[in-house]
Amino acid sequence: MICTAPTLRSAAASLRVQPTYFTPCTYTTSSTVRSTDSPSLRRSQLPLTKRNIALQDTRSASTASPSSVDTPSAAAAPATSTVLNWNDFFRLRWQRRFWQLGSSIGTGAGGFVGGAATLSNADVDPFISQIPLDPFVTLGITCFAAGGAGWLLGPILGTAVFSWRIGRSRKQQMGEKEREFYKRVKKYRVDPSGGSVANPVPDYYGEKIASVAGYRQWLKDQRTFNKKRHTYV
Repeated sequence: MICTAPTLRSAAASLRVQPTYFTPCTYTTSSTVRSTDSPSLRRSQLPLTKRNIALQDTRSASTASPSSVDTPSAAAAPATSTVLNWNDFFRLRWQRRFWQLGSSIGTGAGGFVGGAATLSNADVDPFISQIPLDPFVTLGITCFAAGGAGWLLGPILGTAVFSWRIGRSRKQQMGEKEREFYKRVKKYRVDPSGGSVANPVPDYYGEKIASVAGYRQWLKDQRTFNKKRHTYV
C-alpha cells in the first residue's frame, strides 16, 4: 500500500495546493512594469517631446520675429534717409539758387544804399573832379557800382548760408551729384554751332532742370534739336 500509485483524488489535491498558479499575477505585474520601462515605449515617447519643443520654438520664433525684423529696419532707417537721391539733389539745387538770388537782392540793395550814404556824408569833390562827367551822373554811377558789387557778392554769401543749413554730409553728397550731373550734361548736350533762329539751342548748361522728369525732357529737347539740325541741313 505504501508503494502504490497515487490515485486521481490525491493528484487533484496536490494540484490545488501547488503555489505555481499564483506566480502569473506576479509575472503580469512585473511584465507591466517592464513594459512601461521598455526601450520601445521610450523611443515612441521621445519624438513627442521633441515635437512639442519644436512647436514651442516655432511659436516663440514667430512671436519674436517681428521684433527681430523691426529692430534692424528701425536702425537702418536713419542710414537710408541720409542718402541723397536725384530728386533731393534737384530740390536742394533749386533751394540754393533761391538763397543765392535772395542774398544777391539783399546785398545789392545794401550796397546801393551804403554807397549813397557814404557819398552823401563824405567829401567827394576830389573824386568828382577827376571824372569829366556831370557830378550827379558820377554820383549815380558810383552808387550803382556799389550796388553791383553787392549783387556779385550775394551768391557767395547765399551759398555759404545754404551750405551751413544743409550740413557737411549733404554738402559733400551734393557736390558729388553735381559733378556727375554736369558730366552727363556735357556728354549729351548738343553742339551750339548748329543753332539758329528757327532751331535755338535748348538749355545748353542745363540750368532749367529741376527734377528727374525735367532731365528726361531736356534729353528729348536735345534729340529734337539734332533732328531739326539734320533736317534743315
